[in-house]
Amino acid sequence: MTPTEAPLSLSEHERLHTSLRGRDLLSIRDLSVSELRELFERARLMKRDPVKYSTALRGQTLAMIFEKPSLRTRVSFAVGMIQLGGQALDLSPEISLGRREALADVAHNLERMVQGIMIRTFGHDIVETLARHAAIPVINGLTDFSHPCQALADYLTMLEVKTRLEGLRVAYVGDGNNVAHSLIFGAARVGAHLTVGTPEGFAPDAGVLARAAGEQSATGANIRLTHDPVEAVLDADVVYTDVWASMGQEAEAEARRRAFLPFQVNASLMAHAKPDAIFMHCLPAHRGDEVTDEVLDSPQSVVFQQAENRLHAQKALLFALLR
Repeated sequence: MTPTEAPLSLSEHERLHTSLRGRDLLSIRDLSVSELRELFERARLMKRDPVKYSTALRGQTLAMIFEKPSLRTRVSFAVGMIQLGGQALDLSPEISLGRREALADVAHNLERMVQGIMIRTFGHDIVETLARHAAIPVINGLTDFSHPCQALADYLTMLEVKTRLEGLRVAYVGDGNNVAHSLIFGAARVGAHLTVGTPEGFAPDAGVLARAAGEQSATGANIRLTHDPVEAVLDADVVYTDVWASMGQEAEAEARRRAFLPFQVNASLMAHAKPDAIFMHCLPAHRGDEVTDEVLDSPQSVVFQQAENRLHAQKALLFALLR
C-alpha cells in the first residue's frame, strides 16, 4: 500500500459475493464471467490490503500434491494459505499417487482431514478423478491440458497494467500447450482479442478452439489461430510466450527448437507489436530459446509482476473456495 492509499473499509471487502464456495477449479471454463471479475477484484483488494484477510482461513489446511517440479505454484499456494491464516501440507512425493493407493481412496482420506486439495500433475483425468471422489474443493495447479491458476494471474496482470481486458489485443506465440488452452478459455470469458501463433503441427487442441469459438460472442472476444509469428503479434497490446518443450517432452527438445525458432520473441518480433506492448511469460524461461534476454529483461517485460500475481490470484481463489 502506498502512503497515499487509505486502508479499505470493511464494506469495500464485504461487497464482493461469490458462488464458488465448496466448488472445484479444474479449468477456467468452470468460472462464469461474473465470477472471474469478482476473483480479479478480490485479488486486487487482497494485494492492496492483505491484513484484512490474515485470519480468513484460520484452522484450514490445503493438501498439495506435486507430480511435476514447481517453484511458483508451490510457493504461491503455501504462502497464500499462510497469509490467509491457514496452512499448506506438501504431500509429495510420499503418496505415490495412484500407485500406492487408488485415486478414489486418496480423495476419500483427504476429504476427512483437510479442507482442500491442490494438485500439479500430468493427465487431466487425474484431477477429474480426484474432484469426482473428493467432497472438498480440488484445484488444478497444472495438468498437461490446462493451467487455470496461471491464466488467472495472467489476466489479473493484464488488467493491472492495461486497465482493461475487453478488446485487449493479446498475442500468444509458441506451443499450443496447456498455458495456451487456459489463455484461450480465459479470453472467451473476459472479452480479449487473442491471436495464437504456432508452427504448423503445434496448434492448440481443436476442441479447445471450438469450445472457445462457441463462447466468445457473449463477451465480444475474438480468438484466432495463425502460423505466422509476425501476423500474431501485429499491433498487440500483450505478447506472451512459453517454453517450446514442456515437462515430459524433453526428448523432442531439439526437433521442437528447429520448428519454433522463427517464433522466438526477440526485439525484431516485438517491434511489430504496439510501442507500449508488454511482454509476458509464465516462467521458467529458457533464455535464448523462446525469448531473448533483451526482451525478458526489458522495461516492457512484466514477467515478475505476473509471477507475483500467482500469489494474489490464488489467495482470492482459496478464499472463495474454502472460506
